[in-house]
This record gives sequence, C-alpha cells and structure tokens, in this order.
Amino acid sequence: MDLSKNEALNLFIALSRASQWVNAHADRDIRRYGLNRTEFGVLELLYHKGAQPIQQIGGKVLMSSGNITYVVDKLERKNFAKRRASTDDRRLIFAEITEQGKQFIEEVFPGHTEVIEKAVEGLSPEEQQAAAKLLKKLGKHAQDSFK
Repeated sequence: MDLSKNEALNLFIALSRASQWVNAHADRDIRRYGLNRTEFGVLELLYHKGAQPIQQIGGKVLMSSGNITYVVDKLERKNFAKRRASTDDRRLIFAEITEQGKQFIEEVFPGHTEVIEKAVEGLSPEEQQAAAKLLKKLGKHAQDSFK
C-alpha cells in the first residue's frame, strides 16, 4: 500500500473515532431531555432558521425525508413543534417551533454548547478553527465528488 492510501485510511479512522466520541458527549446530554440527536437537530434548526418546509429539513440535518415526518410527529407530541400549511402552495407543509419549543431550546442550548466545548477542548481554539476549516474543505470535496 502506498503512503497516500495509508494516510487516507488513517485520516478516515481518526475522523470516525473523533466524530463518534464527540457525538457521544452530545448524545448523552440530549438524552437527558428525552430527545435524540435528530429531534434536537430539527428543533435547533427551526429555532435558528425559522419555519422550514418538511420536505427540505432532511437535507439540512442529514436525514431522509421519511424519517423527518416521524421526527416532526414526535416533536409535535412534545409541543415543541407544529405543522402549518403554506399559504402559497397547499402541497407544501412547514414545520415551525412552538413557544414551548423556543423556551426549551433557550433553556438547554447554552449548557449543550458547553458540553460540546468540553468534548473538543483537546484542541486549542486555534486548532479547532484550523480543524473546522480543513474538515469543511474535506466535506465539500467528498460531497462534490459523490455524484
């Protein structure tokens, strides 16, 4: 095996393990509130970006649209989100955060951010910035070359 293949595999393993462990910290925190990563991600998206067409949420939180319907159902049962038909196109259904959902995110998000900060503090702030820049570049290339 040539060196570049070895480096690519080493990077893949390091990236996978780092992602697994950082996600473990985040998931453990989210579970304390009776949510999973996807539910929290959808709720956070609705909080920060406003109402979203349900058909488009999956692409923004990296999930299939069929599962998003189920996730929105669960968030509705918890009174964290609701559906609203588009006034322009009746086929388009939006998910939006409820007042209770906003209060929940505002209450838990600062602590959740701290959990993530602690999980990644193995790197200095400068290293975190450099890693984020490199990983965005890597992700963009992997996405563009997937076609």
